[in-house]
Amino acid sequence: MTKSEIFYSIINRNDKNECKSSGLCIDKVVMNSKEIEKGDLFIAIRGGNNFVNESLLKGAYVVYDNESIKLDVNNKEKAFLVEDSIIFMQEFAKKWRENLNLKVIGITGSNGKTTVKDMIYHLLKSKYKGKKTEGNYNNHIGLPFTLLCSEVEDEFIILEMGMSDFNEIDLLGQISSPNISVITNIGESHLEFLKTKENVFKAKTEIIPYIKETLIINGDDEYLRNVVSDKIRIIKVLRKEKKDLLCEKMNFYYGDISFNEIETNFSLDYFGQICQSSVKRSYKTNVLGEHNILNLTIAIAVAKQFGIEDKIIEENVKNIAMTEMRFQKIEKKDTVYINDAYNASPMSMKKSLETFSKLYNNKEKVVVLGDMLELGENEREFHRDIFDILLNINTNKIYLYGPRMASLYEKLEKNKNIKEFLNKDIKYFENKMEIKKELEKISKEKAVLLKASRGMKLEDIIEDIIED
Repeated sequence: MTKSEIFYSIINRNDKNECKSSGLCIDKVVMNSKEIEKGDLFIAIRGGNNFVNESLLKGAYVVYDNESIKLDVNNKEKAFLVEDSIIFMQEFAKKWRENLNLKVIGITGSNGKTTVKDMIYHLLKSKYKGKKTEGNYNNHIGLPFTLLCSEVEDEFIILEMGMSDFNEIDLLGQISSPNISVITNIGESHLEFLKTKENVFKAKTEIIPYIKETLIINGDDEYLRNVVSDKIRIIKVLRKEKKDLLCEKMNFYYGDISFNEIETNFSLDYFGQICQSSVKRSYKTNVLGEHNILNLTIAIAVAKQFGIEDKIIEENVKNIAMTEMRFQKIEKKDTVYINDAYNASPMSMKKSLETFSKLYNNKEKVVVLGDMLELGENEREFHRDIFDILLNINTNKIYLYGPRMASLYEKLEKNKNIKEFLNKDIKYFENKMEIKKELEKISKEKAVLLKASRGMKLEDIIEDIIED
């Protein structure tokens, strides 16, 4: 069935739309009225209802859910009233997905979803045609919209699945029915609503009943390592030192990791399904840090499910294209900025600091840390716990920003003996623009790490540099 046929099969169940003509031919689905072209289907979500008539004048077909809208008489045959535009789009996407002959890859987890998504896409597009979630379109609105953007000729689509509470991943699973799913880890994100990591685990694993073929998980994670199923194949990605403990043919084992400011070297052991023997490969990649090698190994495991040859993988991991603000390197004159400010949790904060600690030791090193959000009632304790990480990282200066990071600074002030032992310039700022001024005072060659949750907008400190 075409998108148009599926659309009419759903829309005509509404008595108010029975008289509509079936001559519609949908070119593409849009949610932003500014992007409309003639022949598009505009689904008006919430405030989008204000642009119904404007969209009709542009030549679009429109789905809307505000009965009070007075339609332009000349174009009303192109407007379709539904009870709820979001629910309509979800059903439309579900039916469209059932019609598609492609592989759906669903990615969830507390951290690393976008990074893994980008890595998988980079590897798959070397051989296949497909799409991925763009931006933050990973919820009950963004995921069905992304599905509706897929085309019949696509061979894969990668769907990032975000959540903040129970039943949200369940809904996304119902809509997408992934062939392959990935769970990156179970961390402290979402504790504001879910309260415990056990609940985060339960919420993330809501995807399992909807997986058609394979689940790929971080086998190093204390919650995920024991996941089992008699209905789907489970592949675990683990560090090599755990190989003797859990040497299964389906698993991928990574290790021998070394990295500098330019590249990371690592090796991978797995069982080749075609050759039916053990395979060991060595790789060089532009992504930095041990945590990203875990992410990349997950992506390689997905690529192997598509039958992509080792030589193609080896060549393509050399230069992975990543979404901005994920340990993004920006060089400006005598300064290297590492913009890792898209998101933050205790887990990702630790990994980012550990990686940065091993880099740029020939420069003046500055760590700029902002608040981690959505951590629930123990958020200040999570921030104070960063104290233990700071004891062991190699940096010259530590700049803290945000009301939650203030609790960490208070702990440092109370432990002045340790603070003095660290021999680091540690400051707290209430205004992030003051951090920018402080950085400008440093005359030496320097490396600056920016790490915080998205809501802190820590990238504002280097906004003019990014624009250049």
